[in-house]
Amino acid sequence: MKGKAKKKNIKKEYNMAVGPLQIIIILVIALLVFGGRGKISSIMGDFGKGITSFKKGLKDETDEQSNPVEEALDVTPKKDK
Repeated sequence: MKGKAKKKNIKKEYNMAVGPLQIIIILVIALLVFGGRGKISSIMGDFGKGITSFKKGLKDETDEQSNPVEEALDVTPKKDK
């Protein structure tokens, strides 16, 4: 066994301690879940309203851009006969 290298068992140790960042994340989640009546449903409702208004804004924007020639004002001077 002189020419062969021995395999060493390398074990990684992980620190499973709870740090301040993990405590803050847990508190935020607990606040969202237990923060009051209907907190999550109101947040999701506001999120849904935001998505709906965003889609409506995109639709309105494409409608306005579809026919810009029809909405243009005629500014040519009128000829006298």
